[in-house]
Amino acid sequence: MKKPIDKTGTSGSLNEDVYIASIAITTPPYTVDQPRAEAFLIKHYAKKLSPERLAIMHRMFSHPGIARRHLAVDDLEQLVNEHPDDRIARFTNRAVDLSSEAINDALAQVDLPVDAISGLVVNTCTGYICPGISTYLIEKLGISHQIQAYDLVGSGCGGAIPNLQMCRNMANKTAAGVIMSVSVEICSATFQMDDDLSLIVSNAIFADGASAALIWQRPVGLGLTLIDSVSRFDPKYRDDIRYIYKNGKLYNQISVLIPKIAGKLVAKVISDLFKPRGLRIEDIRYWVFHPGGTKVINAIRDEVGLSEKHFQATRKILANFGNMSSPTVWFVLKEILNEGTTPGDWCVMVSFGAGMSAHAFLLKT
Repeated sequence: MKKPIDKTGTSGSLNEDVYIASIAITTPPYTVDQPRAEAFLIKHYAKKLSPERLAIMHRMFSHPGIARRHLAVDDLEQLVNEHPDDRIARFTNRAVDLSSEAINDALAQVDLPVDAISGLVVNTCTGYICPGISTYLIEKLGISHQIQAYDLVGSGCGGAIPNLQMCRNMANKTAAGVIMSVSVEICSATFQMDDDLSLIVSNAIFADGASAALIWQRPVGLGLTLIDSVSRFDPKYRDDIRYIYKNGKLYNQISVLIPKIAGKLVAKVISDLFKPRGLRIEDIRYWVFHPGGTKVINAIRDEVGLSEKHFQATRKILANFGNMSSPTVWFVLKEILNEGTTPGDWCVMVSFGAGMSAHAFLLKT
């Protein structure tokens, strides 16, 4: 339920609480369904794949868990033999465009101008540019050149919550501040194909998208209160889920053990979040999980001890958008809010990714 919006952006009670005022999500216009994506891969790469890998690929693309995905390309053929220079240019241009669209939408939801932004945090893991995406957004949107701006890299699919943790800390330091949390991934900018299970999985589930959330100390707009957060890292699983460089290109490395590893780590980080407040699983009405894939979702469900109803939004986003890496968890939260929430209920937001790392944020609607 939305709180009343202050159209001037200057009034409203100020306190030590920090809130999410608005959430915007966006995807590229180009959409591909799973049968067409599989046909593309067979057309260009079948000779590289063993019969066993081809059979695995067909099972993955036929699975009902994902129906369609959005990619930041004009056509799938653009991915074939894409020059590294063209690829990083595509990453940069599309990441900036999607992020700009999301920021403008988030501002519009609470009737704020661009010059109201006093802090900006951008996370991504699917491309590296220096200076970072934040500087391009400052230029493109006309954001103040005196803004506090930060670019976060290396958190993989889990990056949205470390970003949100930083934004909350920034908002705590300035009662009048408007902090923008942006997650953007162009997973198609890491496209590769070979007789490798990691690449087959990646090309079957990953997609492109962006999100922007407006954070400040005013209980208006969505008025979601940021209560507390925790993170957990287990570096011994670093090589089970990460990007590595091969021949100068990002190469996605994913272990078959990820569902089991993710399930156990997520259960631990939720326990870390609950223990100081004496919360129990049954106290939480809304659960927001990053949709890492069907097997990962199932493992988390079983390890945490939740019912299938708590994963409806997560599975819906996976089916309609695929895994967009870090912004995907915001898509899930947006879906839950669109369905309607009751004020005063607990909500837990969970992301996980490279590291292996897991992050959880406790919210109140």
